Amino acid sequence: MEKRDVLIIGGSAAGIPAAITARRHYPQAKVTVVRKEQKVLIPCGIPYIFGTVGSPDKNLIPDAVLTDRGIELIIDEVTSIDPKAKTVKTADGRTIGYEKLILATGSMPIVPPLPGHDLENVFSIKKDVDYLNKLLKALDQAKDVVIIGGGFIGIEMADECRKRGLHVSIVELLPHCLFLVFDEDLCVQAENKLRELGIEVYTNDKAKAIEGNGKAEYVVLESGKKLKADVVIFGIGVAPNTKLAQEAGLKIGQMRGIEVDRFMRTSEKDIFAVGDCAEKYSFFTGQPSGLRLASIATAEARIAGANLFELRRENKGVVGVFSTIIRDFALGLAGLREKTATDAGFEVVTGTAKAVNRHPGCMPGATPLEVKLIFRRDNQELIGGQVAGGASVGEMVNILAVMIQRRMRAEDIATFQMGTHPALTASPIAYQIVNAAEAALDKLR
Repeated sequence: MEKRDVLIIGGSAAGIPAAITARRHYPQAKVTVVRKEQKVLIPCGIPYIFGTVGSPDKNLIPDAVLTDRGIELIIDEVTSIDPKAKTVKTADGRTIGYEKLILATGSMPIVPPLPGHDLENVFSIKKDVDYLNKLLKALDQAKDVVIIGGGFIGIEMADECRKRGLHVSIVELLPHCLFLVFDEDLCVQAENKLRELGIEVYTNDKAKAIEGNGKAEYVVLESGKKLKADVVIFGIGVAPNTKLAQEAGLKIGQMRGIEVDRFMRTSEKDIFAVGDCAEKYSFFTGQPSGLRLASIATAEARIAGANLFELRRENKGVVGVFSTIIRDFALGLAGLREKTATDAGFEVVTGTAKAVNRHPGCMPGATPLEVKLIFRRDNQELIGGQVAGGASVGEMVNILAVMIQRRMRAEDIATFQMGTHPALTASPIAYQIVNAAEAALDKLR
């Protein structure tokens, strides 16, 4: 029987940083990653394969990120885990022992059992190169595309398909696209941008069936509308991939992820779980959370990798940091939107500020950028922030995420020292985060 000090099942957004972190913290340990995929995709880059990037092979994580660090990579599928014997078995007939095991088995796209979901040219967003190449070929032959789901994947896929000159429709069950994340006004701005690009948006409606003779031809909605569809793409979320864990007898949590503690340990002390397969808990309430993001996966992986043989890091819960862009309109959120905060029982105060993201406003690349901050009324702690405007949204949301995790208060933010430059940021007088905090303080006085 083969033996490894650290064995990691899965080699994507969680498995890779888990291995790298284990190598950094325990340099003498033999670290091995087992994954079934020949090639590993950059998860968040998948929508851009179909427009901007052009091919799955241009959206890959190189194996060298592991092998150059002395981490062993085995291409094989783990078929079972024996926690008592501390071994795993693989599809190729190998038995591998371990001292510590990390499960990074990810998630699977949700495909609802609609009539016609199994027709040709009906796809979900799988992290599989060959599968995505089939989707790419189908789009090459298509004219009409229907995307079921108006979340991040849905709108990004719609934008990229539209870049190919295709007629694109989005079907969303909720009142607005992105409505699980952003306040209504920002959702409306996003939908207006989609429509401006020629993308049809159907909200408050539900796909009832996919029709066609052997392959997709139409999507029928509950409202009675019938949308022409040469290709149908599901983008309605993911479910944790916990099959191996369940068969090994590990506990499963309320949100159907593998139950873990603050150190990312499962119900078996020598087995850790990270990424989409693991249960999440809110930074704000401590309650189970359905958030699943690559950024969360990498953070959990860095916690687990450090804790394998000595507890060094603790998971404080998921904050939720999102950003996306529809052509030149970017939007992002860190923490809780106003509705989510009030639904969770927080009494909140908000502040908003809008200014051009350059100074003076005639500088190249200047575009309006708006920030909304959400504070707890009782202690003035920042618990959420939305940003909308140009490409700087992505990093500005990350700034807000740090402020939230450091539990900064409105006064701290109103007086924090930032760096500004005419070609890169708003002026220090108009800096949106500071002025949004000041606006909230006005309401608190």
